[in-house]
Amino acid sequence: MTALSPWLPSLLMFVLFALRTPVTWAMAIPALLFFVLNRQDVPLSTFAQELTEGTQSISLLALPFFVLAGAIMNAAGITRRLLNVAEILVGHMTGALAQMCIVLATMLGGLTASSNADSAILSKTIGIQMARRNYSPAFAAVITSCSSIIAALIPPSIGLIVYGYLTETSVGRLFAAGIVPGLLLGLGLMLTTWVVAVRRGYGPQRDKRATAAEIRQALLDGLWALSIPFVILFGTRYGIFTTTESGAVVVAYVLVIGLVVYRAFPLKALPAIIQDAVLDTSAVMIMICAASAFGFYLAWEMVPQKLAAGLEGQWNPTSLLLVINVLLIIIGTAIEGSSALIVLTPILLPMTQKAGIDPVHFGVVMVANLTIAGVTPPVGGMMYIASRVLGVPMRDYAIEVFPYLAMMCLLLVILSVFPGLTLWLPNLMYN
Repeated sequence: MTALSPWLPSLLMFVLFALRTPVTWAMAIPALLFFVLNRQDVPLSTFAQELTEGTQSISLLALPFFVLAGAIMNAAGITRRLLNVAEILVGHMTGALAQMCIVLATMLGGLTASSNADSAILSKTIGIQMARRNYSPAFAAVITSCSSIIAALIPPSIGLIVYGYLTETSVGRLFAAGIVPGLLLGLGLMLTTWVVAVRRGYGPQRDKRATAAEIRQALLDGLWALSIPFVILFGTRYGIFTTTESGAVVVAYVLVIGLVVYRAFPLKALPAIIQDAVLDTSAVMIMICAASAFGFYLAWEMVPQKLAAGLEGQWNPTSLLLVINVLLIIIGTAIEGSSALIVLTPILLPMTQKAGIDPVHFGVVMVANLTIAGVTPPVGGMMYIASRVLGVPMRDYAIEVFPYLAMMCLLLVILSVFPGLTLWLPNLMYN
């Protein structure tokens, strides 16, 4: 064994990422290489054991439930009701359709749990309407994709669930911690959109502000959907159910809404909805299995500790977090966000713990940062979804997205420098 051997799997992984290898194989192949190189010390059969070990976490049970809940909500026509709420609230503003998109994304954030799902929903509904009403298609693609980042922060969030599993951090506290940053992101997007809309002459959707009666009626119409995040937070905070159980509760809740309250789809449509949810869940779970095997290699070779030792004593918590943010932004331009989350969390967490950074604070900052990668050229899931639906070339998208990336980077700095913005709500709820 050479001195380079402990680093070969890591180097191979980044080479595979550069070659656009699917993330599961980009982690599983280097992990298998480690077991082959160390088969005298570690039985090769351990590789298969570690793959399955990745699924043996009770907190991961929340993942398929929330994915299924999002699929049911989509089938129940919730988007139409929430879009009406958004129009009533901000339809009178400059750039109204874009502002409605952001408000709708904020309300959907607690329902779909997935930024990619939000991007698809927003692009196929309000994004197409924007393009038809003389908004630039590239601007519409940027708005729909950037707005979907909110889903990564407002509970339930798949990214926060995965981070909580990887770090054994309370998912309930992570959910609470994501609310304020999610709302701040929404406000930042609305302010940036207002500036762009004024310059381009994008007008309002309504002639005047909605009356109190119109607002009350719209909120009542969307009340069932808007109540879901509150059901999750209330139930987990007061011990009515655990975070894992909250997924099952939400599934039952939205089933009643879709089948009984809204009567949006027949019971015979449920198997197809479940099939879609199973496929989406499987795509995430197989990545987690590969990450489990790769994580065994990281732990065996003490890669996180070696990297952390190189930074030990050189940074205060704020400086370290800002440096990590820069690194994540750079990495996010080449590696898809969820992949980077699974790979980098075990590496970066020991560094932040030594620096005294709260794992809940770090989790929210990291998930937000890596989700922003979803709208960053040349790699970005939400970017591809919105651009494909609206027929936008990447070059046009890259030009339009710049002011939004600048605003989101500024927000990351604010969240990093002022951890109280992230931690005050979970500390209040779980004191």
